[in-house]
Amino acid sequence: MRHRHAGNRRRRMANGDRAERPALGFIGLGLMGQPMVLRLLAAGFEVTVWNREPERLAPALAAGAREAADPRAVAEAAEVVLLCVLDTDAVEQVIFGEAGVARAAEPPRLLIDHSTAFADRTQAMAGRLKAETGAEWVDAPLSGGPPAAEAGQLTAMLGGSEAAVEAAQPILAAYAARATRMGEAGAGQATKMVNQVIVGNLFAVLAEAAKLAENAGIEAARIPEALAGGYADGNLLQKVYPRLQRREFAPPAGFARQMLKDLDMVHDLSKATKTPTPMTALAASLYRQLIGRGYGHLDTCAVVGIYDETIEG
Repeated sequence: MRHRHAGNRRRRMANGDRAERPALGFIGLGLMGQPMVLRLLAAGFEVTVWNREPERLAPALAAGAREAADPRAVAEAAEVVLLCVLDTDAVEQVIFGEAGVARAAEPPRLLIDHSTAFADRTQAMAGRLKAETGAEWVDAPLSGGPPAAEAGQLTAMLGGSEAAVEAAQPILAAYAARATRMGEAGAGQATKMVNQVIVGNLFAVLAEAAKLAENAGIEAARIPEALAGGYADGNLLQKVYPRLQRREFAPPAGFARQMLKDLDMVHDLSKATKTPTPMTALAASLYRQLIGRGYGHLDTCAVVGIYDETIEG
């Protein structure tokens, strides 16, 4: 294990009080990462950032973030590094690649991974990072999408040691309304798969319901109003159904291609745990048809488009 001197890193005082805040690094400023970084900056954290497409850094840099040349440089400027990248392979690359976080002269003491990744590979990477650098790992996949990130109302599902999760909580509070520890490293990712079973199936069900309402000749746009307060009511019915029924697919709150990626990950977990998931397999097949028609770049609710002759957006 390499020796670390985190005390030598710069810290920033929180709003003039005596509590010190760790210097943060953030890797991956996409649809979710960007608003999260902006909230961290607004909360008084010092944040060093890196993104594979550097042009996406402009809003964060304008708000006071510092740009690093690569993930290793992010880690050398921070006590805690956060990730929100595309997939498991991207996580592995930014951590263990040639210019990765684990190659830093002074690795961080804590890594918080907000990506959606395979639970078993996350567990293995957490063990490797601990062995090579001494850093703790918290996997913290998210639910709520960009609007919740902007409002600080995300839901985080956490895996990691009790001490690591406790250390992460003051940081997560800048953008997450709730953050629940579900077990050791990898448990957060397994919980995200449960979340995606529910969400992926509900998107597909809402699409089917919308098309049925339209074909039945009723006022399909009033379904959320008509069902409010009943057993069918819920956040997705009230917030997603209207966009879906209006075929409002852009700008995306989340990509259809990402939903398929997650549902395929559910399939892998179901095989590993010998858990039948026939409903999720059907939802994944609908998304596969959608993406096969070239619409993976649209919002997740574009799954309703498989019932239409053409898709706008």
